[in-house]
Amino acid sequence: MKNIALLFSFLIIIQYNYSQCNGRYQDEIFSSVSVNTVNYSDVYTDFRHEMDIYTPDGDTETNRPVVFYMHGGSFTGGDKNLTDCVDFCTSMAKRGYIAISSNYRLSPIPLTFVLNQEEQYRTVLKSVADIKAAVRYIRKDNANGNTLGSDPNGIYIGGYSAGAVLSLHLAYIDQISDLPTSPIDVQDLVNSIGGTLEGDAGNDGYSSEIHGVISFAGGINDLNWIDANDEPLVCVQGDNDGTVSYNCAPGLGLSSVLTLCGTGEMQPQADLVGITNDALTYFGEDHNWAASGSGNSLFDTAVQFAVDFLYPLLPCNNITSNNEFNQQELNIYPNPASDQINVTSNFKITEIKIYNTIGKLIMDNSIQKRDFTINVNDLIPGVYFLELANENGITETKKIMIR
Repeated sequence: MKNIALLFSFLIIIQYNYSQCNGRYQDEIFSSVSVNTVNYSDVYTDFRHEMDIYTPDGDTETNRPVVFYMHGGSFTGGDKNLTDCVDFCTSMAKRGYIAISSNYRLSPIPLTFVLNQEEQYRTVLKSVADIKAAVRYIRKDNANGNTLGSDPNGIYIGGYSAGAVLSLHLAYIDQISDLPTSPIDVQDLVNSIGGTLEGDAGNDGYSSEIHGVISFAGGINDLNWIDANDEPLVCVQGDNDGTVSYNCAPGLGLSSVLTLCGTGEMQPQADLVGITNDALTYFGEDHNWAASGSGNSLFDTAVQFAVDFLYPLLPCNNITSNNEFNQQELNIYPNPASDQINVTSNFKITEIKIYNTIGKLIMDNSIQKRDFTINVNDLIPGVYFLELANENGITETKKIMIR
């Protein structure tokens, strides 16, 4: 009888998590979408400052997470209409998201870009400035009637190839002092985009904060830009990528191009600093698996992998009980995890329990600590529920994923 009651209670927990998002954001629940093209800058009015906003037809939700997807093209070509952009945004909108495929400024002369690292830095800074303005466009709309029905607490960015490189640098370059001054004074180049990392593309006065990054075959110039205060990261890449190295190498395989460090180095760095992350490696695959969108099954697998990663992060799944846990800092990371989960809290935690999805108690430990580590390397990969009790006898349950 006790086991039946426990199972029933966890079915309620599972249903509660499901109902929080009203059955949205995991599966394609809408049959069609609409696309609206807007100019997202109040400074520039050109094709490079347009974005396509995909929304599900017949949707009545007014508080939807937003996911941006930026096109590839080595910062010299491509646009928001590429196949992978259309397929990604259509799939995400069918799941209930607001999905956005956005253009951004490119380098006008490909040969100059390839041969000149100062031009490479300048172009990336401009593209980052543009997409920050696009993010601010969403918050500006939200503050002025919310015609899009967005949730400003759930904005995620990503893309393929150059689009992923853009997203990584937008998220993880936190201040001008992060940028190098030698052999190129990149800090000085910020003056060419308005003097701040927020850039020169407008919608000033609104935040460009994002809440997670999706990298399909992307890389970052400096691994140290990924630090403990940064946003969650999900990466998908082939380990035989010659355009953006799976490890660290000059971009495009050309010595004249800045170094980019891909999934094989970004994931260990994310693990090291303790940010939520996950990665899917396509062994033996090169750079082009995403270019044809759903024409390649690897792309659909990558989209589903990103969907599964984002789902626990969504505001509708950020369940906080109406108790003392509201008044404390409770951090659980990384999630998903493979070896250990770190817990930090203002309140002393007195008991740890982990249940599987059918309500079986997997772990039950008593402690008296605010900060501690839970060893999970013996757990079979899957979804579990972590129940924490604090010193006042109040409990909170969080969904965790073991990979």
